[in-house]
Amino acid sequence: MVDQVLTVRSVLFMPADKPAMIAKIPAIAPDVAVVDLEDAVPAEGKNRARQALPGVLRGLDVGPTRLCVRVNPPDSPWFLDDLALLRELAPGGTGVVLPKYEHPDQLRRVRAVVGDVPVVVGIESVLGVADARPLLGEAVDAVYFGAEDYIADIGGRRTAAGLEVLYARSATVAAARLNGVAAVDQAVMAVKDDDAYRRDADVGRSLGYAGKLCLHPAQVVLAHEVFTPAPAEVRHAREVLAAGRNGAAALDGQMVDEVHLKMARQTLARAGETAP
Repeated sequence: MVDQVLTVRSVLFMPADKPAMIAKIPAIAPDVAVVDLEDAVPAEGKNRARQALPGVLRGLDVGPTRLCVRVNPPDSPWFLDDLALLRELAPGGTGVVLPKYEHPDQLRRVRAVVGDVPVVVGIESVLGVADARPLLGEAVDAVYFGAEDYIADIGGRRTAAGLEVLYARSATVAAARLNGVAAVDQAVMAVKDDDAYRRDADVGRSLGYAGKLCLHPAQVVLAHEVFTPAPAEVRHAREVLAAGRNGAAALDGQMVDEVHLKMARQTLARAGETAP
């Protein structure tokens, strides 16, 4: 595991077989850029993409962005070859995204190859959600909730309201919190609907997520808007801490007690400030 919690306001997925798109990562500047060998690459192109990837990534300066590669699931015919690629990339610090995480042994196989580079896992199935707390107690740096795969696994039906994934979405972020793991909210498939993305990100933020999956570069800016505290939030957090410095107090007619101080400290931490 890395020494500190990953910054995951935006986790952008890019196809591993599109080097021209990968080259744009520095300009897009997501917190985490995931070069995807799984869903984004068709079966017939996976071997070709994997073989080309070291050359594509060699010399790519992504600045403060954390670069990761999403491998194919452990039960897929491509997983062992993907592990061989990780063995080549890990010494350079490239992280790993492990999808369809359901058993600790899956993570241990990855860790045995990559060592201490960041590993992000996907909770995307009924079993993954049911066992999320012990699964995230392993050497995990961050987790994302994959709503589409979860619904396919449980046999549900995807709706605009999203109530069908509310339990799983909540259970995943709760398990992450109990294990001190950064949690990344579900994707929004309507990549051209900015309002839908903002609304869904607001719900994720309210549930406790630290960031959101991005399927299009335009969603990175939206994720940063939602998951970075606004100046007014930061200012209010400072005022709450000042008001409560000497015990229970009131601010703007509202009581300030320990739970409000905790929330204020969390706001400042998300803004990159150290609470007094």
